[in-house]
Amino acid sequence: MRRRFTELDSTWPAGLIRRLAAMVYDLFLIVAIWMLMGFIAVALNRGEANETPLFHSLLFVATFAFFAFFWMRGGMTLGMQAWRLRVQTTDGMSITLVQSLLRFLAACASLAALGLGYWWILFDAEKRSWSDIVSNTQVVVLPKPERNTNKKK
Repeated sequence: MRRRFTELDSTWPAGLIRRLAAMVYDLFLIVAIWMLMGFIAVALNRGEANETPLFHSLLFVATFAFFAFFWMRGGMTLGMQAWRLRVQTTDGMSITLVQSLLRFLAACASLAALGLGYWWILFDAEKRSWSDIVSNTQVVVLPKPERNTNKKK
């Protein structure tokens, strides 16, 4: 079920450095998922490495499932949470499965083009990457949460 996010007036477009930092965090999680899948595949294959196209396809699908789950659920992967980033539609809604798929495929194309789709952020007036443009979404920075200064005495 899609949801409307709050604090839309206090967000701003995310820059390249913040996005790359979140990607590094998420990369560690993705590698852990790949390693777990590899261990399972080796165990099921009686100790032999499994380098089949089917196995690589499963890794690709698992990677998409990771991102789609987090993007559709709350707009943030764990790396995005650490850097206070959120992906949303241009009108402040959570994204759909189709938008997640478009974002993911455009991200793959961006990385395959030596990151050109992300360097695009530096030249786009709205700081959009290819993934944002293709899926009609945006990545925004969330404001820092206010600290409660009223301590109990």
